[in-house]
Amino acid sequence: MALLDTDTGELITVYLFVGTLPYSQYTYVEPTLDMKSDTWLRCHMNMFEYFGGTTIRLICDNLKTGVISHPKEGDIVLNEQYESLANHYVMAVMPAQVRKPKQKPAVEGAVGKIAMAVIAPLRNEIFTTMGELKEAIREKPEFYNAKPFQKREGSRRLIFTETEQEKLRPLPSNPYEIAEWVYGRTVKLDWHITF
Repeated sequence: MALLDTDTGELITVYLFVGTLPYSQYTYVEPTLDMKSDTWLRCHMNMFEYFGGTTIRLICDNLKTGVISHPKEGDIVLNEQYESLANHYVMAVMPAQVRKPKQKPAVEGAVGKIAMAVIAPLRNEIFTTMGELKEAIREKPEFYNAKPFQKREGSRRLIFTETEQEKLRPLPSNPYEIAEWVYGRTVKLDWHITF
């Protein structure tokens, strides 16, 4: 998706963050302007709020924003802030296999369906602000989640509210605060710190 810069006429790329619960396939979608660490973390926090809880484990892409290294053998190294977010919500982050992810079929399927449910209907519209785009996108996942399944009884929302929602862990009383910790700084004689 894209935003039109009215001053320059340039199209600004918009990325979609997609999160899906595995059993109900209840899906969360959020548009973003970048894939930086703060945005990645904020999308996760918004997703947890949308679901009303968290899971025991989170299977994510191997995006460098969250996963520093994922060797075939050995320990997975997460970004410090992403690991801190996982600790705050008491969950294990398990990145999907590199190149051939088979651990997250619900999300892989949802991404294609979200493209049809969100991107396709809005492909001919022009948006100039992120607020307009978010407003246009907001109703599409709601419709997608409420739409009845083709090969299964109920809808994503129905299965989520009847079965999966009660299995989610409650959110902590205080939301995660995004912060960058810097060590090894010294206070100068004039009481100033350089950062």
